[in-house]
Amino acid sequence: MATAKDLHVAPISSHDARELVRRIHYSGKVTSNSQLHFGVFLNGKLEGAMQFGPSLDKRKIQGLVSGTGWNDFLELNRIAFSDKLPRNSESRALGVAFRLIRKHYPHIEWVVSFADGTQCGDGTIYRASGFVLTSVKKNTTMLLMPNGEVVADKTLNNPVCKNGRSGSSIAKENGAKSLLGFQLRYIYFINPQARERLTVPILPFSKIDEMGAGMYKGEKITRVKQAMTGVQPEQRRSDTDPPAPLSSNVVSSEQTGKPFISLKKAA
Repeated sequence: MATAKDLHVAPISSHDARELVRRIHYSGKVTSNSQLHFGVFLNGKLEGAMQFGPSLDKRKIQGLVSGTGWNDFLELNRIAFSDKLPRNSESRALGVAFRLIRKHYPHIEWVVSFADGTQCGDGTIYRASGFVLTSVKKNTTMLLMPNGEVVADKTLNNPVCKNGRSGSSIAKENGAKSLLGFQLRYIYFINPQARERLTVPILPFSKIDEMGAGMYKGEKITRVKQAMTGVQPEQRRSDTDPPAPLSSNVVSSEQTGKPFISLKKAA
C-alpha cells in the first residue's frame, strides 16, 4: 500500500495544473493569477496540484509581515488532491513544495493561504503543515446563484453597473442568496525569522470552535465532534522543526521537462 513517502513532487505546466484543479477541486474553478505550479505524482500519474501566485489584494496582504518586499511572499491560491492519494499526502507535498521554494526562490519569506469555511473546510491541512492561524472572520462574500453556481460577489461588482448599483445587489434581486460561513487566514514562514515581524496576533486553533467556524469537507463540525467521528487531523509538524532533506520524493525539473519559472525579487 502506498504511503505519503511514495509521492513525487515536481513543477508542472499551468495548463496541467488548471486541468486537474477544474476536475477535482470542490469549486471547479482556477485562479488566473497563479504563477508557480507543483504537481503531485503517485506511480507516475498526476493526482494533485498546488498553485502559488501573488495575492489579489497584494498591498494589504504585504503588510501582515513588516519589512516584506513586494515580491517576497506568495499566496497558495489552490490545492487540489485526488482521493487516490494516501493519508498525509497534503502535508507531505506542501513540505516538499516549501523546501523547493526555499531552494529556488530564496527571497520568498512566507506564504499566505485562506481556508473556505463556507463551502469546504477550516484548514486542517494548514494546521498539519505548520501554518499559523492569523484570522477567523465571518464571510458574507459568497453568493449562491439561481443556477446553483457559487460566485464571489467581488467578481460581480467589478466593474460597478452604470447606474451605480453593484452587480451583487442586482443578482440578489434576481434570486441569488448569500452563503453564511467563515474565512480563515493562515501563514507559513519559509524564513522562520520573518515570524518575528508578524504585525497581527497568532490565534490559538481553539478560536475556530469558539467562533463556530469548524468545518470539514463542507460539513459543520467541532474538534470534539471530529474526534468522536474518527476524523483526525494529520500529525502537526512543529514550526521550529528543521526542514527535512530533499529526498526521493522530489523530482527534478530536468526529469519532468518543466523548469522552475523566474520569480524575480524586486530591485
